[in-house]
Amino acid sequence: MENGTPPLAEAFARKTDAELLYLTQHPGAFAPVLVEAAWAELRRRGQVPAAEPPPPAAPTATPQLHRSLVVTLSLTALNLLVYLLMVATGVDAFSPSGADLVAWGSNYSPLVGQGQWWRLLTSCALHGGLGHLLLNAYALLFIGAMLEPLVGRGRLLLAYGLSGVGGALASLWWHSQGVNSVGASGAIFGLYGFVLALALRGNGRLSRSERSALLVHTLYIVGGNFAVTALPGIDHAAHLGGLLTGAALGAVLSLARPGAAPHHPNM
Repeated sequence: MENGTPPLAEAFARKTDAELLYLTQHPGAFAPVLVEAAWAELRRRGQVPAAEPPPPAAPTATPQLHRSLVVTLSLTALNLLVYLLMVATGVDAFSPSGADLVAWGSNYSPLVGQGQWWRLLTSCALHGGLGHLLLNAYALLFIGAMLEPLVGRGRLLLAYGLSGVGGALASLWWHSQGVNSVGASGAIFGLYGFVLALALRGNGRLSRSERSALLVHTLYIVGGNFAVTALPGIDHAAHLGGLLTGAALGAVLSLARPGAAPHHPNM
C-alpha cells in the first residue's frame, strides 16, 4: 500500500478500462466489494458520472401548517358544530328566533343579570344564521392563520376567550335597556386587537418593516369590518369591547417580555 491507498483500490488502479467495465456489467459473477471497487475506479477516471445526491425530501409545509393552526381550526369547528346541532334540533338555519338563541345560551341580559354568567362565553359559539356563521368563520381562519404561529396556541385561546367575554360585557353595558346577542365577532375582533398590540409594542420575531406592514394591514381590516357592519342590528359594542380587550391583553404580554416572541407556536 502506497500513500495510504487501500490495497484493493491500488490493484484496481492498474486494471484497464475494459476489465473494469466487464466487472460492472457482470455483478452477479463477482463479490459486491469488487464490483463497487470497479465502479469507484471508473468514476475516478471520469469514465462514468459521479453518483448524484438523492433528491430532497418533499416539503412538509401542509402538515406543519395544520399542526400550527390546531386552535384556530378547533374553534372554527366548534362554531360549526354548535350551528349544526342547533339546526338539527329544529332551529331555523337562516333566521333563528330570539327564544331559540336564549335557549342555546345567548348573551341575554335579564338571565345574565340573574347569575347566568356562563352566557358571556357560550354566546360566542352561537350565530344568528348561516350567513353570520360563514362571515365569522372566514374572519377567524384569516386572523388565526396569521396569529397562532406567531404567539402560540395557549395565548391565542386565551385572547379569544377573554375577548369574547370582554365583548359580551361591553354589549351588556352599552345596551342598558336589554340585549340578546350572539356571535364570535367580539372574540375575533379581540384577536385583531392582539395583533395591533404586538405590532405597536414590538415582537422579537418581527422586524420593524414587518411590524409596520402588519399594523397597516390590521388597521385596514378592522376599519373595513366596522364600515361594512355599520348596519342596524349589528352589535358594535361587542366588537369594540372585544377589540379593546384583545389589545389590552397583547400589550400586557408584550410588557411582560419586551422585545421577545410571546411564546413558541406549539405552546
